[in-house]
Amino acid sequence: MKPTIVKRSYTAEYREAAVRQVLDAGRALTEVARSLEISHKTLANWVRLARSQKPLIKREPALAADPAALELSRLRAENARLRMDNEILSRRSRNQTG
Repeated sequence: MKPTIVKRSYTAEYREAAVRQVLDAGRALTEVARSLEISHKTLANWVRLARSQKPLIKREPALAADPAALELSRLRAENARLRMDNEILSRRSRNQTG
C-alpha cells in the first residue's frame, strides 16, 4: 500500500520568507528547506520564480482566510526569520570562539 501524500499549501508571506533566507541571507537551499521542513525541490522552485521576478503564488485564494489562519501564517513567517537570525548569530559566535 502506497503512503498517502498530503499536499501542503503555503502563504505568500511564508514563501517569501523562505526565499529571502536563501537569496538575502545566503543560506544553502537544502539547509533552509530542512529547517523549515519543506521539500528542497519546492523551495528551489520558489527561488527560481523569485529570481525571474515572477509571483510565488499563481492565484489568490477564492475565500478570505480566517483571522486565526492569517495569524498562524504570520507567526510561521516570523519563526522562519527568527530561526535564520539565530543560525547567523550562532555561526558568528562559533567563529569568534573557535
